[in-house]
Amino acid sequence: MTVATTMRKAHAGRTVFDLDQHIDWVFVLIVATLLCVGLVMLTSASISLADRNTGNPLFYFERQLLAVVIGLCGAAFMLWVPTSVWERYALLLVCLALGMLIAVLIPGLGNTVNGSTRWLSIGGISIMQVSEPARLLMLMYLSGYAVRHRAELQERFIGFAKPMSLVGLTCLLLLLEPDFGASVVMLTVSLAVLFIAGARLRDFLVSSLSIGSLLVMIAFMSPYRLKRLTGFLDPWSDPFGTGFQLVQSLIAIGSGQWFGVGLGGSVQKLFYLPEAHTDFVFAVIAEEFGLIGSVLLITVFVALVWRVLRIAANSAALGRLYQANLSFGVAIWLGVQVFINIGVNMGILPTKGLTLPLISYGRSSMLITLLALGLLLRIEMENRQIASQGVVKGKGKGRRRVRKR
Repeated sequence: MTVATTMRKAHAGRTVFDLDQHIDWVFVLIVATLLCVGLVMLTSASISLADRNTGNPLFYFERQLLAVVIGLCGAAFMLWVPTSVWERYALLLVCLALGMLIAVLIPGLGNTVNGSTRWLSIGGISIMQVSEPARLLMLMYLSGYAVRHRAELQERFIGFAKPMSLVGLTCLLLLLEPDFGASVVMLTVSLAVLFIAGARLRDFLVSSLSIGSLLVMIAFMSPYRLKRLTGFLDPWSDPFGTGFQLVQSLIAIGSGQWFGVGLGGSVQKLFYLPEAHTDFVFAVIAEEFGLIGSVLLITVFVALVWRVLRIAANSAALGRLYQANLSFGVAIWLGVQVFINIGVNMGILPTKGLTLPLISYGRSSMLITLLALGLLLRIEMENRQIASQGVVKGKGKGRRRVRKR
């Protein structure tokens, strides 16, 4: 089958490709490694809690494994759909994101847990934490906007202000849940994508400073939120109150020393460290595998982000700006979320409820993360398909590589 025939079928919506040539197997290996580590550590961190609360030691593992299976099926779907489809329906996607964020605030549709209404429910059953799909859908919209309005974005403030006003509306809906951490990630990713897409430096700086000041004001307006944000500065001053989670996390990390106490040997996960299988799973990893294991895990995450940035660079080199913006946005998203989660566990950032991608327990996070990674795999597959069209013509000194756009 010729390359031309392959590309015609792909554009017709039928994905035909040579796996050995077009799939980024290094990327797949990195993701598979994180998934395996995540399932093992989730089981270790939650087994005692699950046994006490449900009578089934593997309760959280089984639910997470189901989310992984569904997420991998979703990733396969994203691999099958051409990225041009998502670019074409960008406006519909952002309307869907706003619709979900509004729906979760409607009594009867939103499920409130621990004072936050973040989960969309049907028949009283929580089905999705809406901030996760909203983030991906908004990123897909912004990536397309930056391409369609590139000249206006580069030359006029209004070109930067229009998408940011939509992002601001999204973050307002997130704050009403409330979900301060998701708002911070959304704003960070949005600003980064628009800046890399060509927004002027002064527009970026003015907006960043304004938004940062607004977030600080919001934090100061809520005594509870301010207490949580400043509690990390000296958790030992209130070790049984606002500093309890961080104190237990630091004890777990310190107990691991160089090589850890061994898989399953964590003491802090035994009802001392709250949310050991979700927000603070890194502390359990540090306790059981020590500094060496923690550094290795961070290295794998760095490799993942670096690989995504390579996909973005490959897309930009081929003139595929939508795909480049989208890949860069996902790289920032993953990098920021990993940094915040580990920073919270180590006490260098305020306590926020953000999962460690592909590791922490969280079915919505797992599902959307795998969908995003499947989309990235599709982008790189298309990059390699297009690059393969640069066939060598002529022989000897006349050989040259031709790239079709």
